[in-house]
Amino acid sequence: MQTVESLLLELDAVREQLLQAIESLPDEALTQPGAVDDWSVADVLVNLTAWESEVVTAVMQIQQGKRPSRLLAALTEIEAYNQARYEENKERDLDRVFDDLMKVRLELEEWLEAFADRDLTDAKRYKWLDGRTLADLITQTTITNERRYLPAITTFAQAWQAREEELEQGGMIPLSAVTILNPTDG
Repeated sequence: MQTVESLLLELDAVREQLLQAIESLPDEALTQPGAVDDWSVADVLVNLTAWESEVVTAVMQIQQGKRPSRLLAALTEIEAYNQARYEENKERDLDRVFDDLMKVRLELEEWLEAFADRDLTDAKRYKWLDGRTLADLITQTTITNERRYLPAITTFAQAWQAREEELEQGGMIPLSAVTILNPTDG
């Protein structure tokens, strides 16, 4: 049975893994497209923040006895939601990306602490969840979402760091990578 405490610990653990994976990356790497498909690491962080913001709003609504319609709608169209948030935020300043990521997490943790364990784990408590628990909904939109990006981000960060180390040790850059020497690249 998931408790508020165990959910908070799991949130912290997955966030720590993510931050450790990217901690040594320079700003240039964080904004480089291609970390996860066409997205940069910063784009992924914005996406995670958007989902957590939806969860915060949903938890506030639930505390007020309201159905979290916007979050439930987003969960029916995940890819469309992700694309819309990407388009809205693709030029966001990197400092703001990190500030928002941290702020929304603190808000989420504060709201979760207001819930009793039974409110998180009773599958019959919220009829609009169709037999799922609130803990399951929160886990899906935060922890599971963050974990799905971790392998790609970790691989991207390791490749970036390996390339930087090679260059520091006097490694050669292939001439084909130098665009001024390759006029077919436009």
